[in-house]
Amino acid sequence: MREDVMHESGTLPPGWMWTTLGKTTDTTRMRTDPQNHPETRFIGMEHVEAHTMRLLGTIPATDMHSSAERFRSGDVLYGRLRPYLNKVFCPDFSGLCSGEFIIFRKVPHLESRYLQYFLNSAGFVSFASHLNAGDRPRVNFEQLADYPFPLPPLPEQRRIVAKIEELFTQLDAGIAALKRVQANLKRYRASVLKAACEGRLAPQEPADEPADRLLARILAERRAKWQAEHPGKKYVEPAAPVTDGLPELPAGWCWASLGQLAWDSGYGTSQKCDYEASGPPVLRIPNIAKGRIDLSDLKYATSPDELQVTEALQSGDLLIIRTNGSRDLIGRSAVVRETCPVPHYFASYLIRFRIISLEVLPVWISTVWDTGFLRSWIEGIAVTSAGQYNVSMSSLGKLPIPLPSLSEQHRIVGEAERRLSVVAELEATVAANVARAGRLRQAVLKRAFEGRLVAQEARDSAA
Repeated sequence: MREDVMHESGTLPPGWMWTTLGKTTDTTRMRTDPQNHPETRFIGMEHVEAHTMRLLGTIPATDMHSSAERFRSGDVLYGRLRPYLNKVFCPDFSGLCSGEFIIFRKVPHLESRYLQYFLNSAGFVSFASHLNAGDRPRVNFEQLADYPFPLPPLPEQRRIVAKIEELFTQLDAGIAALKRVQANLKRYRASVLKAACEGRLAPQEPADEPADRLLARILAERRAKWQAEHPGKKYVEPAAPVTDGLPELPAGWCWASLGQLAWDSGYGTSQKCDYEASGPPVLRIPNIAKGRIDLSDLKYATSPDELQVTEALQSGDLLIIRTNGSRDLIGRSAVVRETCPVPHYFASYLIRFRIISLEVLPVWISTVWDTGFLRSWIEGIAVTSAGQYNVSMSSLGKLPIPLPSLSEQHRIVGEAERRLSVVAELEATVAANVARAGRLRQAVLKRAFEGRLVAQEARDSAA
């Protein structure tokens, strides 16, 4: 028995005893061919929700062509595959499951749900997560068998389970309410962005410059900047956007392509980056967060001499995620709002568009970027290959951007940021409470397995 772990939990209440998982459980394997069980339900790792121990669904066993494990009602299924060591489920029916589960068979002296909650407790998950970390993708029962297991009398096990489930029901109701608030905030954020894109957040003024004149000035500056950076080369006018099927714009606005509003674009560095390297920071996908640059998780270039100073990020640069396995992440963007005192670069799975820095224009583009029709347009041009979604620089250059006057951009951006800052504060508060609910779940389990969740009853016999 691992006495170091046992001693961390302190002395158990009277009538309890320390044992081990290996001594108190049965993990007899019952392999079978799923094709021989046409009426049987099959549970895979993807069907169990992490942390909550909820079943998300099943499939017919005959959909599987490799061998499976048989389980019975009351057995406990424990996901042994990293990083899913908190996928635990106690079914109330018999069926088949993936071999990636260790099945703890139902035994007379142990309430199965007591074991289920124990296997999902933070201490045990942490222990299992660090077994041969990095060497093997799975844990096996032999590695877990010697883990100390606090065993109360069977009636107390049942009272503990009942109390856990009572408290978890209350927590789940609270979490569900918080999730509804998150959904409402998400809808409100979308409505603010939609109103911004439609010119409904701030009134127009008679002195506003028509957007077609603004676009003409932008194109003239674009040509001048490009020719200054590429002397002697032939300048090619960027393509105007195709406006067929696009929403009608307010009076005085016009459509512009992203390529028209940016005087340069390019892919980032493909060199290896590391947390411990001594080169300059290189921004990656985790640094693109809700339209802004997040510098809390930085890696650094391992070959800084290969980087060109001209490729360092500048104020007004728009970074876009160009390749990812998640459809939701592809095309997400962030604008660099101010030049960093230390040069920062960006990785090759990002694209940088260098926006014409006319006052608020880069922030305007970032503000309307995640509106519904622009998001649909980006997803529409994404292609898939080997499970990855991709958008190209050339296709993004055709992205249509609604363009009001600069003065109207200022007014709309100011009002949008005022409203969205309130949303961001509320979202942070709600997220903190959701995380707190998760910690409370673990606090309940900790008290349960220390014998401090329910009162002992004199009629309980010794374990």
